[in-house]
Amino acid sequence: MHEPEQNELRNIAVPTEAAGQRLDQFLAAQLEGVSRSRVQLLLEQGDVLVDGTHQKASHKLRGGESIAITGEPHPTPLKATAEDIPLRVVFEDTNLAVIDKPAGMMVHAGSGQNEDARSRGTLVNALLFRFKALSATGGDLRPGIVHRLDKNTSGLIIVAKNDRTHAALSEMFSSRQVKKTYIALVHGAVEKQKGTINSAVARDTVRRTRMTAHPQDNARSAVSHYEVVRRLVTRFGKFTLVRVRIETGRTHQIRVHMASIGHPVVGDTLYGAATQLTDLVASQAAQSKAARRKSNPERIKLGRNFLHAAELEFTHPITHKVLSLTAPLPDELELFLGRVEDVKASKIESPARAIPAVGKIRKS
Repeated sequence: MHEPEQNELRNIAVPTEAAGQRLDQFLAAQLEGVSRSRVQLLLEQGDVLVDGTHQKASHKLRGGESIAITGEPHPTPLKATAEDIPLRVVFEDTNLAVIDKPAGMMVHAGSGQNEDARSRGTLVNALLFRFKALSATGGDLRPGIVHRLDKNTSGLIIVAKNDRTHAALSEMFSSRQVKKTYIALVHGAVEKQKGTINSAVARDTVRRTRMTAHPQDNARSAVSHYEVVRRLVTRFGKFTLVRVRIETGRTHQIRVHMASIGHPVVGDTLYGAATQLTDLVASQAAQSKAARRKSNPERIKLGRNFLHAAELEFTHPITHKVLSLTAPLPDELELFLGRVEDVKASKIESPARAIPAVGKIRKS
């Protein structure tokens, strides 16, 4: 019974109505659970034959061809691999660790990724090298991972070293016993000094890489409390540095919530932030288009989201001590703030001084 299913999967007759379609698009639609990127990889590797010959992904079908797939359409399930990558460990004992993750590092490889180059450099790989043993609850791809941070978000993340700790931490996150606070720089002048955004979050049905706060049937509750730390009026425009405490931990929650009130996180182009900041003073000073071109106003680009998981507070699930841990803004965010600010900025203490020192612990 199994062999005919394999033959049917690997040999496809192209119907006449598929004439004009790209080869990769056609195959992605035909092979259930196989992404277009995976199809393109099979084509690059020469694992697809159209009437006995290799073709490019862009090859246009005419209808009536016979396609043979000689490679494996479904990738082998990923396993995390230990890598010697430096880690900033804020807290560690025999049960758990808290890491200050840099921006640009994925927590773990995506389930659809199967190539070494795409699954390397992750936090999980670094953790395996550093700690050797992690909880197995998350499976081979996500050992030790209890919660996540976006790739371009830096800051504190808790890691479980054993299944008992993992289960306890998961319950604490689920019951909102873990206090998580972020620092974000957002576009525009946030009107209120503090406020709460209580808008459910769901996957965007049109752009699947995005989340949305627009009402949808499958939306999940999400609550974010923000407070203004500093207001900036600069030659690059108006910005607000905010501290955001989240009750829930939905995908892209802070990014979606701040964008929903008209203040996207700086650097977050997925949710409407500018790709780069332009010196508006120099640009406006030039009266004509020709003069503006010659003036060449300064432009700066962050290259990541200005979002940092700065504080975590929770009761250790085994020792029952209250851990209050913090991580200062990373250098690239401090440097970016320095470039953005000018003399018109509000005279409030710097964000670095507004965040306590790393690793502070208090007992209950």
